[in-house]
Amino acid sequence: MKILVTVKRVPDPETVIKVNPGGTGIVTDNIKWVVNPFDEYGIEEALRIKEKVAGSEVVLVSIGGQAAQEQLRTGLAMGGDRAILVKIDEQLEPLAVARVLAKVVETEKPDIVILGKQAIDDDANAVGQMLAELLGWPQATFASKVELGADGKSAKVTREVDGGLETLAVPLPAIVTADLRLNEPRYASLPGIMKARKKEMKELAIGDLGVDVAPKVKITKLETPPKRTAGRKVESVQELVKLLHDEAKAI
Repeated sequence: MKILVTVKRVPDPETVIKVNPGGTGIVTDNIKWVVNPFDEYGIEEALRIKEKVAGSEVVLVSIGGQAAQEQLRTGLAMGGDRAILVKIDEQLEPLAVARVLAKVVETEKPDIVILGKQAIDDDANAVGQMLAELLGWPQATFASKVELGADGKSAKVTREVDGGLETLAVPLPAIVTADLRLNEPRYASLPGIMKARKKEMKELAIGDLGVDVAPKVKITKLETPPKRTAGRKVESVQELVKLLHDEAKAI
């Protein structure tokens, strides 16, 4: 079984993000970059499938500049078998990412494609769904549990929905997007880090894929949210009601 997993390079969640003076983007100097956390859940799930299904292969794919190699190496150190880097320096919109991934899928022919349900930088939550539509494949998003069928040709996916859980049965090949309760990602071991240096990392020029990646949306300006005034404690419900009525004019 071949599992294709996406790996996106994002700022560390602990990083303080600042907008550049021109309002055209963020200040990237001194930012620590990591694997998108939801993609880490995807990598871990792929590795668990590999451990259960003999002869399986985990292929990692990322779209970005040369620096994205670092995040791919992290996934290889966790246990991925090989990696693909589609090189482009510009940030792509979700539809363009889905189109690029569709081309990679056509070449690799995986049984399952696992993506993080969203990236923590833009929170688009769109690529998995768009990729499924482009390929004409079934999709199971927000997965909190994945069970392969005994025949290896289907999967049962439990997904989180408002108010509870929903279980879907999907034939393979299929698209799965990983939620945070899917698993607990492993840490890369020292031997894994050493082995990752020798594992295959294929680079593809995005121009060779014949995909339209031209942006359809233009960001005119970024700005930080206004600072909020500090809250205050009240001693009673009566005092709260009075403040909401007299000061906040909310009631």
